Amino acid sequence: QVHLVESGGGLVQSGGSLRLSCAASGAISYIFDMAWYRQGSGNQRDLVASITDGGRTRYNDYVKGRFTISRDNAKNIVYLQMNGLKPEDTAVYYCNADVRRLGVVDGQYNYWGQGTQVTVSS
Repeated sequence: QVHLVESGGGLVQSGGSLRLSCAASGAISYIFDMAWYRQGSGNQRDLVASITDGGRTRYNDYVKGRFTISRDNAKNIVYLQMNGLKPEDTAVYYCNADVRRLGVVDGQYNYWGQGTQVTVSS
């Protein structure tokens, strides 16, 4: 079993900052890509940022310059530093990871966290 658990969400005023964390645990041999998605009022889940095992990052254009994704490979944690938050950033933020599992020589499995609520007030 593999689990992703998000933390760090909450209520913040417009212009404030939050740092989200996602810890992966379980029968993990290796983690390839990790990413943050969000689902707002539009009921679709959109990519916010992703990071490869080598540290290459990709961002939604709307959050470029405000959000930073990073990871700690030793701890199997991915972070999302969110600065200059806006009300339109309000959403449930989900962690995602591509994982090679213990006992599996080849192949990848994809996992999602339960999500953490971020609410930005005006």
